[in-house]
Amino acid sequence: MSDPYETTEAHLDRLLGRALNSYDLPDRLVERLGTALAHSSSLHTTHHNQAAGVWRETHRHTYLLADGGSASLWELSYRPESDRAVRHEVFASKAEACLAVARLFGESAAGAVPDPMPLAGEVDPYDDTPALGALLASSAPVPRHREYVVQDSADHARRVLRRAENPDRPGERVAALLRAAYAHQITQAFGTRQALPNGRDAGFNLYEHAFVLLDGTELSLWEVEHTATPDGRHMCEVYESEAVARGAMELRARVG
Repeated sequence: MSDPYETTEAHLDRLLGRALNSYDLPDRLVERLGTALAHSSSLHTTHHNQAAGVWRETHRHTYLLADGGSASLWELSYRPESDRAVRHEVFASKAEACLAVARLFGESAAGAVPDPMPLAGEVDPYDDTPALGALLASSAPVPRHREYVVQDSADHARRVLRRAENPDRPGERVAALLRAAYAHQITQAFGTRQALPNGRDAGFNLYEHAFVLLDGTELSLWEVEHTATPDGRHMCEVYESEAVARGAMELRARVG
C-alpha cells in the first residue's frame, strides 16, 4: 500500500530503486520526473491465479511536473512461479508494459499495443505440438497499418539496440540513421511457446519496432525475445529484417 504521507521525491526514488529495469527508461523522461511536484498511483490490472502459479499487477503512477505537464510510469509487479519474491519492472508506456507481460508470461500483447494487426494463421500459443518452423510459416508476414507515435523515438531505438545480445545485431550505420527517428510504432508479429530438443519449453516472441526518420524514411528493427537459452533466462536479439529474425527463431528452436 502507498504511504499517504510519502513525498513525491521519496515515492519516485522507491519506485525506481526496486525496478529491475529502471536503467532502461528514457533519460529525458527521468530528468523530467526529477521535477515532479505531486503524484498519484492506481491499480490498472490484476491477475491472481494461485492454481496456475500466476500473480501479477500493473500500476499506473502519474506525476505532476514543474512545467505544468504530467508524465506516467507503468509498473509491472509479478511473482515468478519458481520464486515467492515479488519483482518489479517499470515502463514509460502502457504498450511497453503489455509487451513485458507477453515476454514474461507467454501471452499475446494484441489489443494492448496501438492498432495491432491480426497474426496470419493464428495458433494456440500453448500448443507445443507443431514445429516452430510450421508455426512461422503459418504466420507469414502480412502488410501492417502504420500509426506512429511521436515520443522519444530516437531514444527508444537506442534502448532496443542496447539490449540486443546477438553478435550480428545492427551496427553503427543503422544506429546513426535511427538517431534521426522522431516517431515509432511497436507491433507484435508472432508469439508462441515451443518444446525444445532437450524437452524444456521456451517462449518465442517477435516484435517490429517501426520508425519514421526526419527525412520521411521508414526503418524497422525486428526484435526476437526468447527463453531458448541454456539456463532458461530471457534473451533479446535484434535484426534488420523480418526474414532473418524468423530464421534466427527457428534456429534457436532447433539447437536450444
